[in-house]
Amino acid sequence: MKTKYKDLTIWITGASSGIGQALAIAFAKRGARIILSGRDNQKLESVKKSCKRANRHIVIPFDISDAAQAKAAYDNAKAQAGNIDWLINNAGISQRSLIMETDEDVERQIMEVDYFAQTRLTRLILPDMIAQGGGKIVMVSSVAGLLGTQYRGAYGAAKAALHMWANSLRAELHDKGIEVATIFPGFIQTNISINALTGDGSAQGTMDEATSNGLTATEFAKQVVRALSKGEEYIVVAGSKEKLATRVNRVSPPKLYKLIRESQVK
Repeated sequence: MKTKYKDLTIWITGASSGIGQALAIAFAKRGARIILSGRDNQKLESVKKSCKRANRHIVIPFDISDAAQAKAAYDNAKAQAGNIDWLINNAGISQRSLIMETDEDVERQIMEVDYFAQTRLTRLILPDMIAQGGGKIVMVSSVAGLLGTQYRGAYGAAKAALHMWANSLRAELHDKGIEVATIFPGFIQTNISINALTGDGSAQGTMDEATSNGLTATEFAKQVVRALSKGEEYIVVAGSKEKLATRVNRVSPPKLYKLIRESQVK
């Protein structure tokens, strides 16, 4: 059945830039009403203006890692939008540091933002989705959540945890009309590596070569919209090398990790 986007309200976190911004623009173009969330109100308003039929969309800024702010944002979204049909958990932060050089507090920060904040917001919205007869939860994991590589120990662990949590959610709530999809981005041309945390918690501040050579955020959003429209549940959006790595991992993990060690991924 073709997805009728004009009937959908889609809440996107991390919508102020990068793939969140691209997704907001893409879904708005197809007629959906978008709730845009992130920490920077000014950037969110700018993204809203870039969306088709901008006056339909709703901006709700908040810090997703703050439980009280998340609850207030949920109450605000419900009051302004009524039913929320899809939640796209896109907010997150990456990492660029070796395990032995990363403070435990930094690992906890990454896990809080990339795992606990996502599951917390999902649990807030699920009762309403179930009561209204169904909805879709979309988790943005990462290829790093499927493959362990250097410099991303805590990030990969958080994204893998999100993936497994989504699998359990899918199994538990399928009969309640709740669809669950997980997206696994590879290298996408965004500021993710610039904002990535190093071992002491400071931002890396530079763009990785692999990131700068990745897919554009617009192409990422195009592929995601197409896959979600078809009801796909596991969606890898990446370049040919990352896709090949996921396939090799399914067949021979030892072979993959030999290649990863030799490639010195950064």
